[in-house]
Amino acid sequence: MVIAAVLSLTACNVSYKFNGASIDYTKVKTIQIADFPIRSSYVWGPMSSIFNNRLKDQFANHTRLVQVKRNGDMKIEGEIINYSQRNKSVSSEGYSAQTELSITVNVRFTNNTNHAEDFERQFTAASTYETTQSLNSVQEELVTQMCKELTDQIFNATVAQW
Repeated sequence: MVIAAVLSLTACNVSYKFNGASIDYTKVKTIQIADFPIRSSYVWGPMSSIFNNRLKDQFANHTRLVQVKRNGDMKIEGEIINYSQRNKSVSSEGYSAQTELSITVNVRFTNNTNHAEDFERQFTAASTYETTQSLNSVQEELVTQMCKELTDQIFNATVAQW
């Protein structure tokens, strides 16, 4: 019985990855990440570069995948399709008290080693600010936060597979 217990413990292979990625590096070695253009009617210029750099950094910092310009084992492409703001809440005087800013990206993911994992999906992140603040004073911070949230969502959907 002791021998059976020892054999069963040594036969188990438990792998913990603290970065959240579950990639079979024997099959997947490269990733191609295209720049996401802005296709939204409302635009803030720096948003595209903040998002694109953050997405590429996410994969560079949390995987061993080599980023390539073409023919990647995995491919991520898409566009920023919505950047908008709307009233979130109203004060007792009937004025807007909070405004919600949101970004939506459309993502096409292709896994050339396992096409069953391919998808096209939209991801959205939103952040709220007090209407007493101007959008210009909070925009960079909020867009940076939302880009982090979006790239986390995309990373989890493509390679984390929890």
